[in-house]
Amino acid sequence: MDELVAAAKAEGELTVIALPHDWCNYGEVVDAFKAKYGLTVNELNPDAGSGDEIEAIKANKDNKGPQAPDVVDVGFAFGPSAKDEGLLMPYKVSTWDTIPAEVKDADGYWYGDYYGVLSFLVNTDVQPNVPADWSDLLKSDYAGQIALSGDPRVSNQAIQSVYASALANGGSLDDAQAGLNFFADLNKAGNLIPLIANNGLVAKGETPIRITWDYNALAAVDSFAGNPKAEVVIPATGRFAGVYVQAISAYAPHPNAAKLWMEFLYSDEGQTLWMKGYCHPIREADLRARNVVPAEILAKLPDVSGAVFPTVAQLNAAKELITKNWDSVVGANIQDAQ
Repeated sequence: MDELVAAAKAEGELTVIALPHDWCNYGEVVDAFKAKYGLTVNELNPDAGSGDEIEAIKANKDNKGPQAPDVVDVGFAFGPSAKDEGLLMPYKVSTWDTIPAEVKDADGYWYGDYYGVLSFLVNTDVQPNVPADWSDLLKSDYAGQIALSGDPRVSNQAIQSVYASALANGGSLDDAQAGLNFFADLNKAGNLIPLIANNGLVAKGETPIRITWDYNALAAVDSFAGNPKAEVVIPATGRFAGVYVQAISAYAPHPNAAKLWMEFLYSDEGQTLWMKGYCHPIREADLRARNVVPAEILAKLPDVSGAVFPTVAQLNAAKELITKNWDSVVGANIQDAQ
């Protein structure tokens, strides 16, 4: 590590992209890295999407200036495709062995950094009877109260919500059809609202139950500050993890700084900083097993043990099935609230 630190300091800077400071506590992560190693961090377009990050690598292959990202943090499916395009550089961090095999490239080109688990955000002022599992959502108590966080014909989060429900209703990671059938039942029962839920609609009681990533839901409860009262439920079954992955650009102007950034993110310190932002770091099981997570952080995080991680091939197959068959099987036209 001493040699890597020295080489990174000689480069003097690191360029990152698409890291909003309020997403997974990235603001504190960046500040802690700067304070620890004294490097300058150039922050490009915090609102960029995964595709934009990959395009930034492509557009700056010959650029050694501050517009060329050294590292990217992208949706799971973008890791393998970027590797196939020759855009990534392999590097295995020192904590490599504690990163689950199913969420890392065997050669170290990309690896999962954190994940969210699908949850129910419930406005308990409107609905005090909180559902504990996917099957509960079919109860008549929840007539006209449940909404997805996107349109399952196009939205990743909504597609994965349907996929997760399949796991709780007789389906599997290789068979998402049960999820479509479940949402067809939910729609027939009159429980599914054809609106894209957001925290404002939850707060107003228009979509009292929102299906969303747990880190979004937990941050929402904080933002509500008790008005309305709200709870976050990790369903008892069908615990489904949505993973992001971290990688170094093959054209990184500051490759040693990039490697040092990776070492920091995958250290206990870096993983714990993500936890403070309600994101589940990829090494969470290892951190919990060794009892190294501060008690105040553990007290705020739900237990998501048993969450399953689909492969990219499984994700792509489920997406194909759900997007093409939502209209014919479920028939709910999910739209933005006007």
